[in-house]
Amino acid sequence: MATNNKPANTLRCGNIKATIWENTSEKGPFFSTTFSRPFKDQSGVWRNGTSFGLSDLEALLTVAREAKEWIAAHALKRGAYSMGSLRPSGGFLF
Repeated sequence: MATNNKPANTLRCGNIKATIWENTSEKGPFFSTTFSRPFKDQSGVWRNGTSFGLSDLEALLTVAREAKEWIAAHALKRGAYSMGSLRPSGGFLF
């Protein structure tokens, strides 16, 4: 994996966040995405949750679609993106 802990991009829709990471494997670099929803715990500290309720799903779909478009556009810039390059883990090879 890459040692860079800074996200390649962060997208938001309402209360939902998609964080796009650039990673490296033995097969080369690829992007992956994590999704989160901020909430306050019982002590009032902000945390990031990874479960989504019915009211979150539309925003989750929106940021997932935007993340896919961002990844595809950035992979195309590298000249190696194709629909067949989708990794089983969900990352695009480029």
